[in-house]
Amino acid sequence: MPVTIVVGAQWGDEGKGRIVDFLAAASDAVARFGGGANAGHTVRVGVDTYKLSIVPSGAVAGKDCIIGPGTVVSPRQFVSEIETLRVAGVDTSRVWLSDLAHLILPYHIELDRRAEENRGSRALGTTGKGIGPAYVDRADRTGLRAGDLRDVARCASIIGQRCAQLAASGLEIDLFAEVSALESLAPKVLPHVRDTVAMLWQLLNDGKRVLAEGAQGTLLDVNFGSYPHVTSSVTVAGGACAGLGIGPKDIDNVLGVVKAYQTRVGAGPFPTELSGAAGERLRELGSEFGVVTGRPRRCGWLDLPALRYAARLNGLTHIALTKLDVLDSFDELRVCNDYLRRTDESMPFAMAEDPHPAYAELAGWRQPIGAARGWEDLPENARAYIEFIEAYVGVPVSYVSVGPERSQIVVRSGAPIVPIPAAA
Repeated sequence: MPVTIVVGAQWGDEGKGRIVDFLAAASDAVARFGGGANAGHTVRVGVDTYKLSIVPSGAVAGKDCIIGPGTVVSPRQFVSEIETLRVAGVDTSRVWLSDLAHLILPYHIELDRRAEENRGSRALGTTGKGIGPAYVDRADRTGLRAGDLRDVARCASIIGQRCAQLAASGLEIDLFAEVSALESLAPKVLPHVRDTVAMLWQLLNDGKRVLAEGAQGTLLDVNFGSYPHVTSSVTVAGGACAGLGIGPKDIDNVLGVVKAYQTRVGAGPFPTELSGAAGERLRELGSEFGVVTGRPRRCGWLDLPALRYAARLNGLTHIALTKLDVLDSFDELRVCNDYLRRTDESMPFAMAEDPHPAYAELAGWRQPIGAARGWEDLPENARAYIEFIEAYVGVPVSYVSVGPERSQIVVRSGAPIVPIPAAA
C-alpha cells in the first residue's frame, strides 16, 4: 500500500505545497488528484521561492509529477507554469498531464467572472480562474479533455457547439480566437500528455511510493464544506481514488496539513475569525496573502471541532502542523475547543448558524523556534500546544513546520515518511 494522501484539513492555504515538497525527497512520484489553478502552492528551497498553481509541488524535487483525471487545467496556465519552472532551472520533462483531465478555456474564465458579478453582495469570492464552469461543462458532457488536443479539428467542432449554446444565452465568444489559441498551445502541451492512470498503476505495481496531493482544503469540499462557499471539486481524501484512477487498497496513510491557527480566503462562515488588531497581527506575521490572487486572508484561532470533523472525514492517520513559528511572539494563545450552540445539524450548517465558539487558553513560548529540528528543541509550551491538539483530535502530529524553508520541519518518531533522520 504505497500511496500516502496529503490533504488540507482546513480552508486551504495550510502549507500543503511545502509539506509535499519535503516528503517528495523520500517518494517516487507526486500525483495531483483534483482542483485547478486556484490552488496556489509556495515552495522555498534556500534562497529560491517557487509559486506553483497546477504543477504538483514534487516538480521542484525532481520527481515524476502527475496531474490526474480529476483536475481541470488551463492550457495557457499550464504552458506558462512549465516555462517559468524551466527558466528557473527545474527539470519539467517528468511533469505529466492526464489525457482525461478536462481543459479550462477562455470562455470558462469569462463565465466565472460574470457569475461572480451577477451574485453581487452574495459573491462567493472565487479566484475567477474558470474552475467552476469547467467542472460544470464536465458534468454536462460538453467539455474538452487534454487528450482531445491530439485532434484540434475535433476540438474546434466541440468549441463551436459550445459557443453556439453560449451565444443563445447572451454571451458572444470569438470562435476563431478560441480555436487559434488552442492550435498554438497544443504542441506545447501534448509532450506532457499521457495515460497517467496506466502510468500510476505501473508505479504501484513496481512498489514505488506515491504522494497523492489534494487541492484547497476539507472545509471547501463541494459535498462536505461550508456550501455554497466552497470549491467545485472533491477535496477530501476519498477523492484521491476517483481523481487518479486507483483503489482504496492502494492507500497507506492520510496526512492532514493543518495551520497552527486558521485562515480563510473569500466569503463564508468562519467561527473563530479575529477582527481588528489581533487578526491583523496574525495576517502580518504569517504573510497571509493568497498565492494566486494576492488577496488578504481572514485570520483566526485554531478551530478544533472543525479539525476533528476534518480528521474523521479524511480518515487522517497523521497531521502536519505548519506555521507554528508565526505564534512565537504571543504571550497567550487561544484554541476553540467547543461549540456552545448545540444542534443536530451537520458541521456545515452548524458553522453557518454561528456555533458560539468556546476557547481554551494556553501559554505562549515567547521565543523563536526556527532552528528546532527535534522534538526536544521545541520550547515546553510549544510542545504543550501540539499535545493539546493531538489529545483533542485523536491524531498524532508527526510533522511540525517551524519556518518556510524546506529543512525547517521537525519529524517525530512514527511519521510515515522520513526524508531525514527522525527526531524524538
